[in-house]
Amino acid sequence: MIRRNFITGLAAAVGSIKAADSKTVTYKIEGFTCVTCAVGLDTLLQRQDGVIHSKSTYPESITTIEYKPSVITEQSLKSFISEMGFIAHIAKPSSNKN
Repeated sequence: MIRRNFITGLAAAVGSIKAADSKTVTYKIEGFTCVTCAVGLDTLLQRQDGVIHSKSTYPESITTIEYKPSVITEQSLKSFISEMGFIAHIAKPSSNKN
């Protein structure tokens, strides 16, 4: 029980550190033809320095990215998505995570 409380507390602390200096942006993606496109883009985005989390959906063609603006810019994210063969349009502007 003590170990579980420690792990829960540690996860909450790490999560709050990430959220304090991150932004979130949502893109409408052109070019998704299947669920593999969405999963593959998430996998590759999450390997980029500064990307904390990426969640893409195939039917909606939406990608939401939480990132650290001190490490990677929105323009870099859009360029990377373009290099992967997709076109990203802003669906929701960046917002600070607090």
